[in-house]
Amino acid sequence: MSGTVDVASVYSAIEKSAGLLDVKTSRDKVWPILTAFEDALPQAVIAFRVATNARHEGEFDARFTLPKEVDPYAVALSKGLIAETDHPVGALLSDIQQLCPIDSYGVDFGVIAGFKKVWAYFPGGEHETLARLTGLPSMPRSLAENVDFFTRYGLAEKVDVIGIDYQSRTMNVYFAAPKECFEKETVLAMHRDIGLPNPSEQMFNFCQKSFGLYTTLNWDSPKIERISYGVKTQDPMSFFARLGTKVEHFVKSVPYGVDDPKMVYAAVTSTGEEYYKLQSYYRWRSVSRLNTAYIAARDKESA
Repeated sequence: MSGTVDVASVYSAIEKSAGLLDVKTSRDKVWPILTAFEDALPQAVIAFRVATNARHEGEFDARFTLPKEVDPYAVALSKGLIAETDHPVGALLSDIQQLCPIDSYGVDFGVIAGFKKVWAYFPGGEHETLARLTGLPSMPRSLAENVDFFTRYGLAEKVDVIGIDYQSRTMNVYFAAPKECFEKETVLAMHRDIGLPNPSEQMFNFCQKSFGLYTTLNWDSPKIERISYGVKTQDPMSFFARLGTKVEHFVKSVPYGVDDPKMVYAAVTSTGEEYYKLQSYYRWRSVSRLNTAYIAARDKESA
């Protein structure tokens, strides 16, 4: 990436990148989001992401970081990017802010769907605990109902990031997981414990190289929807035989972040669909809180 980072340049980059997947960017959805957070763009980490599963087909996501002084949900409401709601999802970020120190934020949006998600990143090395988070009135009860599971795998005191998806009304809990969580036997046991199908050998091999994991929960079910694993790599294609023609074209052709690390996330759905999310950076910063707070720790551990 080079040149000035402003609304016009970022929009142009999103439009061109989405075009590699034959996805047409909705200016009415994307431009208002960029202008709402315009002052933060010159300092932000900015990333583009595509997913390989059927649910995400025809969509292209972008995300960027925000300083802790900017409340992303409050801005989104004030600018009409998202509708106010009585659902607990609308109160969760405020409850977290009152309980926890925040290092920074992130936002995620689709070029078709518009504003989707907010991330709250806790200060590096200052993990939050489920004992504290489950006490929040707006937190899904599914988090408390699965404390035994998280404790069994050494995760209950290792929460680094909370993600809130306002469109799907789900939340993600990101963990600085112990390395045992990425071993084949443990990956298999964790999936079986929560009733998810067994991963493929390809995914087992992927998990062994992971730097962290996150779980997805909602307010309507006591179950953990999925476990997702993340890998940082210079060559996403090295993990796969095929990803589908359009996704492969995007990975090989996106002009941004050519020399920067990429992120790949893997998960299995309850129906057995195994899919991946691939993320490339329009602007990368080696010290950032976008996606996970523990990349550096995992790098150091494997050095």
